[in-house]
Amino acid sequence: MIGVELLSKRLYMMLLSTDYVFVLILAPRIGYLPLLSSQLKPFFCGALPPGVDTIWFEYKGLPLKWYIPTGVLFDLLCAEPERPWNLTVHFRGYPGNILIPCDGEDSVKWSYINSLKEAAYIIHGSSKNVMNMSHPDQVELWRSVMNGKLELYNRISSKLKLGILGDEFSARSNPSSLKSQQSVNETEATAAPKASRIPVRLYLWTIDDDFDDLEAAPNFDSWDQISYINRPVEINGEGKYFTLLDAVKSILPELYPDSSNTIKAEIKKEEITEETTVESVETESTSGHPVIKLLRIQGIKPKMDIPFSWVVNNLMNPDYFLHICLYIKAPKPISP
Repeated sequence: MIGVELLSKRLYMMLLSTDYVFVLILAPRIGYLPLLSSQLKPFFCGALPPGVDTIWFEYKGLPLKWYIPTGVLFDLLCAEPERPWNLTVHFRGYPGNILIPCDGEDSVKWSYINSLKEAAYIIHGSSKNVMNMSHPDQVELWRSVMNGKLELYNRISSKLKLGILGDEFSARSNPSSLKSQQSVNETEATAAPKASRIPVRLYLWTIDDDFDDLEAAPNFDSWDQISYINRPVEINGEGKYFTLLDAVKSILPELYPDSSNTIKAEIKKEEITEETTVESVETESTSGHPVIKLLRIQGIKPKMDIPFSWVVNNLMNPDYFLHICLYIKAPKPISP
């Protein structure tokens, strides 16, 4: 849930003599903030001066990048989840020196389609399946993303044949469930080869300060503090149990320069909340390597030894990218 206000309370009261307006709205994690415009504008239109509306959002003074999925922004900016997530919406004064232009829904749509093309190229070396989509399918696919309609999305996106990964978790924890998994995916698996290159977008924040409690995590006030790493994960070798930690190692060779060294992954159990069981993950090395303070995907903090195939199959975004938010304690930033 997102709480939205217009500008600041003080400025709003200067513009209007009416009561201060604060709106609570449900926003899908897989959606994009500009798509909320039609729901929000009726609440604030009376306070807007004449002019062309260009919606943008900020959080604690930081303009939010509109092409990053809403859930990813939340995971990245709120180490300790804030509910509701209080944002400020603007319809004027677009910060063009910080954000790339956004011309409403069309800009968001084509940003999504371009990401889908990029993912298809990473997976199969060609984006023709996306480029050759019929116009009705393209419209329906975008509508499913915009409205959060999973059933419609699954039906349309299956036509792209972007491949699947075998579920190693089922095979390890319950061998009999593997047959069921294979029967469910039989049609799709025969129609598309299994992916060996997984599109990943990593949002890396390197910090100097140490903290044990997520509530004590520092805030950042500039996008320059975030390293944006767009690097596919290669899955090679039959029979190898490939984990989330293996994937992180392949994305960040600077963090794991030698997999044979004495790096140690410690997974400390935290208390179970009503929503999910969370894990505190720290990656340490006796040779002074950076420490992973937080890794979050789709609002959860998965175990580092979880099968990467499960993570991809269950937590990827509709653009077929796996978006990972990562906090690392290190003496200096890690270059992308």
